[in-house]
Amino acid sequence: MVDLDAAIGFVVAHGDAVERARLSRLRTGAPVPIELVERAESGQSPGGGWPATLDGEVASVDATCYRLAELDDLGALGRPAARHALDWLAARQLPDGRWDEDPALADIAPEWARPGDPEARFYLTANAGFWLTVAGLDARAAGPLDHRVGGAYAGVVQAAAQAVAAGLGADGTWPSFLPAGWLGAAVLHRQGMYDESARIQAVLAERIPQMSPADAAWLAATLRRVEVGEEQWLLVSARRRLAETQRSDGGWDSDDGHQFDVHTTLRAIRACRAPVTSAD
Repeated sequence: MVDLDAAIGFVVAHGDAVERARLSRLRTGAPVPIELVERAESGQSPGGGWPATLDGEVASVDATCYRLAELDDLGALGRPAARHALDWLAARQLPDGRWDEDPALADIAPEWARPGDPEARFYLTANAGFWLTVAGLDARAAGPLDHRVGGAYAGVVQAAAQAVAAGLGADGTWPSFLPAGWLGAAVLHRQGMYDESARIQAVLAERIPQMSPADAAWLAATLRRVEVGEEQWLLVSARRRLAETQRSDGGWDSDDGHQFDVHTTLRAIRACRAPVTSAD
């Protein structure tokens, strides 16, 4: 089984102040010092998104979703910066329910976020739809608390779910990159589209044995975030894959270089930790 103590030790030893704050909140639910939250929010463009590079001027859908994941760990999705980002994401949705990156990013966008590419568009739709789904109740952009799925963004995430479902094959496969599978499955699960979500999950289960540790962690953390049961076979298999691939120093390899190993390890901790209770 996963050695959570070793994973925690890896983040403490190698993480920066924001990453250690993410760890502390994942473990105990304790509030994060405001200066660390503000550091994680830095660089936001006036329109609400975050650029793909530190010196960039054009906001990116993919980069904004990455920042929202960090803010989620910090318990900051209800703050103005996250609300502004979510409003920006919602406004970027295309009439067909999908998302695409700004054409100005064509020269620097990675393969999975290339403007105009159908596979990238499906991935971005699943990713943006996921964050609008899970953060909507915290956003309160429409005023009073909205208890629908996606909260203030209910219509946006419903359209995103329909776009994801429309792209699925009869066998549950999807026309995009691997992470689009678990992000799309999460969006569909929260919409109550359980058959469509289950078809994707069945395909993902077949791929677990060859999955990288970073992907296994991302998959499990994503599905746990939308309250897919911990005993569900896909999550059990993903945690087993994480146990097989955990390094002797407690961390896991990132697919994007060792500078992101702490981020991957934090995802694995989110995927495997016991739920934080009010007693914590």
